[in-house]
Amino acid sequence: MEFEKEGVTGMDFRKLKTFQAVAESLNLTKAAEQLGYSQPAITLQLQALESELGVSLFTRVGKKTYLTPSGRVVKSYIDQAFSILDEMEHELKKMQQPYGLLTIAAPELYCNQFLSIGIHSFIAENPQVKLQLFSCDSNEAMKKVAANEADLAIIAGPCLSPQMVSQPLGKEDFVLVTTKELYAEHSLEELLTKYPFITYKSGSNLQLMVNECLEDVGFAPSSFIECISDETIKRTVLHHTGVALLGSTLVEEELNKGTLVELHRFPERIETSMVVLKSRAEENNIRTFSDIVRRIWANMGGMGE
Repeated sequence: MEFEKEGVTGMDFRKLKTFQAVAESLNLTKAAEQLGYSQPAITLQLQALESELGVSLFTRVGKKTYLTPSGRVVKSYIDQAFSILDEMEHELKKMQQPYGLLTIAAPELYCNQFLSIGIHSFIAENPQVKLQLFSCDSNEAMKKVAANEADLAIIAGPCLSPQMVSQPLGKEDFVLVTTKELYAEHSLEELLTKYPFITYKSGSNLQLMVNECLEDVGFAPSSFIECISDETIKRTVLHHTGVALLGSTLVEEELNKGTLVELHRFPERIETSMVVLKSRAEENNIRTFSDIVRRIWANMGGMGE
């Protein structure tokens, strides 16, 4: 059956919302209570809608009300229409003011030493936003952003995805380290040839930078131990297992205490960035949190910059 265009587009939302409420409950009394209308007012709206559409929407069998086949069709389309309108309203609110859920993905180091401060400041300024934090390596963090499982990510190393925009936050040194005990017992050559090199998993952002540093000094480790996170690598080194190349921020405390010894330093080789999808960069939640991250990062000296 075809409807005249003017008739369909001329229907007001009030009638459609009334129909949806009655179609959900199949009870005029409940629908009237829900909408704040009188039952006669609801009856008049439904009759007007049926007249505009040219179909019967409800039928009664005994004391029970049922949707007609036409009513079921109309309900399915009205449900879709209101769902799209709700989605539109949700998207508009995201552009107007921070609210709802904001999900951040970042390596464990940033979660522990930096993001806790950023999150505190953000929540203090935007209490209506709920924050969710994923601790994962940089590659996994970028995958979550690409899949819309995270709204933004803090990563170490480059972001080459054409779908994302990257905002540099700072740089820090890469430091080749081992424990003071191993350093006292072995020459540098022995440490680099006889002990395993403890590093990131193959293909990760930081592992690519590690390889570049090793090539620069002509160091080709004979054995490797791959770990998922910075913290795991550091803990493995602290157990006198071998040598590792880690960010200066992560090992600063151990170097100052003398627990770890610096074997070589590669200045400003780790670049930290905040990445978001280009299509979502102007969302208010993301933009507001990004501004706070940049401000705090600058106040902290760029985490080792």
